[in-house]
Amino acid sequence: MTATSLHNISLPMTDPHALGQDEAFFRLIEEGREETIRFHDYDAIYRRPGLYEQLFYRRLLCVSPSKAREVLLKVFKDNRLDAHLLRVLDLGAGNGMMGELLDVARMVGVDISQAARHACERDRPHAYDAYYVADMARPGAALLAELRGWKIDCLTCIAALGFGDIPVAAFANAYNVVVDEGWVVFNIKETFLREDDSTGFSRLVKRLMLDDLIQVHHLERYRHRISIDGSPLFYYLLVGRKRAEIPPALVPGAGHL
Repeated sequence: MTATSLHNISLPMTDPHALGQDEAFFRLIEEGREETIRFHDYDAIYRRPGLYEQLFYRRLLCVSPSKAREVLLKVFKDNRLDAHLLRVLDLGAGNGMMGELLDVARMVGVDISQAARHACERDRPHAYDAYYVADMARPGAALLAELRGWKIDCLTCIAALGFGDIPVAAFANAYNVVVDEGWVVFNIKETFLREDDSTGFSRLVKRLMLDDLIQVHHLERYRHRISIDGSPLFYYLLVGRKRAEIPPALVPGAGHL
């Protein structure tokens, strides 16, 4: 099966409020057998060429990688900067969607999943200059030193935050790899910025802005994709400039900041 082949998938009929976004699932029929796969079971999805793109981009109309690229280029144009000179670390690189979209000087991917790296090597072998399989919540000193050796001046993290896929500590460690005055591009579900949300990412993002650790250049609410019942899922996309590192006090239990 090639990366452009269609898979036999179906989405369940559910009450719009019956499943959380991180509980959503679909059914896949292969060789006469039906399998139920959660949207966040990325290893199972990545093992099948083209399934990720078919599910999230063609069926559920996800626009986040292209939206992130569009806004980043706009911010750089407004600031009279050349985005082609960026040295980017793509956190939660998956099978290379962001790596393929950005035309930059260096593109480095990192993901906790070996299956993601294999999928990227299969589908987009030229998306990254290097691809690390690592747990950024507990990176070793050697990995951090190697990442800093790339002189990363932009961090991207698209559609991977807030549901346990990337812990707060992993984002903070990746953020701290970025050089001073480097750029940060990430999106986050709209509910995480509400006043009554006290989850880890909600607290961290709010403190980044309130403590002037990041200078926000663009913050926009947009439709990330549609849900399984067809209703829109809204996210915020943030593009900012790093003003200071995230201190350990903002990340409970973090030992590598």
